[in-house]
Amino acid sequence: MTLGLRLRHLTFQGPNRAPATVEFGPGLNVLYGASDTGKSFIVEAIDFMLGGKKPLRDLSEREGYDRILLAAESLSGEMFTLSRSTEGGGFRVYDGLYSDDLPAGDGRDLREQHQEGNDDNVSTFLLTKIGLDRKKIRRNQVGDVNNLSFRYLARLIIVNEEEIIQKITPLSDGNPTADTANVATFKLLLTGTDDSALIASRPSTPERQSRSAQLELLGQLIKDYRGKVKELAGPPAQLEEQLEKLDWAISRQSQQLSVTEGEYRELAKRRRDLLGRLDEGNSRLTEINSLSDRFGLLDEHYSSDIDRLRAIEEAGTLFSAMGTGSCPLCGAHAEHHRKADACEGDVEAIMAAARAEIAKIDLRQAELEQTISALTKEGEGFKRRLPAIESELAILAEKIEGILAPNLKQLRRSYGELADKRGEVKEALGLYTTLKDLEDRRTKLEAEDAVEGGNASSDAGLSASTVDRFAMLVLELLKAWHFPHVSRVHFDTKTKDLVIDGKQRVAYGKGLRAITYAGFVIGLLEYCRLFDTPHPGFVVLDSPLLSYREPDGVDDDLRGSDLNTCFYEYISGMADNRQVIIIENTDPPPNIQASVQALKFTGNTDIGRAGFFPPRDPLEKLLG
Repeated sequence: MTLGLRLRHLTFQGPNRAPATVEFGPGLNVLYGASDTGKSFIVEAIDFMLGGKKPLRDLSEREGYDRILLAAESLSGEMFTLSRSTEGGGFRVYDGLYSDDLPAGDGRDLREQHQEGNDDNVSTFLLTKIGLDRKKIRRNQVGDVNNLSFRYLARLIIVNEEEIIQKITPLSDGNPTADTANVATFKLLLTGTDDSALIASRPSTPERQSRSAQLELLGQLIKDYRGKVKELAGPPAQLEEQLEKLDWAISRQSQQLSVTEGEYRELAKRRRDLLGRLDEGNSRLTEINSLSDRFGLLDEHYSSDIDRLRAIEEAGTLFSAMGTGSCPLCGAHAEHHRKADACEGDVEAIMAAARAEIAKIDLRQAELEQTISALTKEGEGFKRRLPAIESELAILAEKIEGILAPNLKQLRRSYGELADKRGEVKEALGLYTTLKDLEDRRTKLEAEDAVEGGNASSDAGLSASTVDRFAMLVLELLKAWHFPHVSRVHFDTKTKDLVIDGKQRVAYGKGLRAITYAGFVIGLLEYCRLFDTPHPGFVVLDSPLLSYREPDGVDDDLRGSDLNTCFYEYISGMADNRQVIIIENTDPPPNIQASVQALKFTGNTDIGRAGFFPPRDPLEKLLG
């Protein structure tokens, strides 16, 4: 009986979120449509639910979801659902297929880590379903073996959009220390025979165990650093050139920034000076206006005093003209009048005093008029000069705020971006230095291990006849897909990869690397079914038809060919005991689009299904 698994649905759940579900069926399944709609995230989530340790990407769309369900069935009809937190950790498995509520109190826990001698882990659970539990695989050239983990199978059935174009064999994950185990897993699938009978060629000494642990750690570190280097930038020569260009650009930007900042400071100082002058002028003009008003009142007071004194003088003149009679001041008759004794009023003296006071006030009033005239002239001067200052200030403000300030802000931002980019490039160069040091250390340890291990075989037991059958099947598959100009395919046991018409698979452009990677993975599934050897029964491929979207040069461009149509026709004609899930941005042929197992993500909430995660309605946003 053929053993294998078939994925049925992937579901994200959250307390206040509508479930996000995608369903799968036997045979061909296609998820296609707009970018940034969650298609590649589905691939990552499937791998995560099959024991992957890499954390899920922190997409804003998955906010509020705390649990993932992966429902599957074996080809013998057993149905189960794996449940896991979005944060990772262990699993819980339930009998039956669930996408909504899980049965309360049911299920059993599974550890995430594969452990020898312990069956309560997700790896052993899955391996049992496909008849590969307790299998042994070779882990190094001297013949040491480990229990098979489902993670070794995962890289041959789940291929993301980055892996599918890498310039390495599908049997390598970038960690040479693990390559022996990867090839051994490949051999197990091709032959159905594990490495249980293999006996190590030398005793496991403490030194060898220590070296093996160091090699494993170095391999993981090298893989991590390679990932970081890939994310940051290109090869060292390119980075050095980029750093030189950045230094030149930063120097030029610094000079321009210095000139602009100097001009800005000069104009800002001029504006401060003008504002000071304007403030002083307005203050002095206000003071002049206030003084003018007060001096005007004083002038009126002087005029009033002069009028009063002139009235006294005129009255004295009239008294003198009246002749002899009673005194107008004391009332005494003339013959009895004694000015010195009885009357204080001396009309002549009073008149003389009034005239003297009038003369004094006239002098003060004349001085006051001169002062008022000087203040008026000063005020007129301020009134003429202040508008000119205000006009110059307006021009300066326009130049500073409208031109210089935005330009300076842009220059500073550009300078900061260049400095940040320079820091990233220097960090990448530093990573390369560290990576080279790690690789040198690994090479040295491998050399020591090789000397101690002698001439142990490195082909992990792959026979020429087996890999020839596999290569012939891939050839027929590529021909059926109408891969351009293909006539010969063989498997190179040294590089552990396909050679197509005498050309290494990794030497093709990224588009053809993607489609040949798909040929390797789907060909392996076909081989295992044709020769009745074990296989998980499904494959998940992200962007195998990259040549239709991002061709890497003319030779890599398949947009004028019918490979797209032939590719889908071939897979859709495969038997139901094979399941192929394709993730693509380009549209499949119309007949594939019409299939119930083809799902399009439109990227538009008004048309069809926008993406994997449903859009949040206002109530969900409020509750979330």
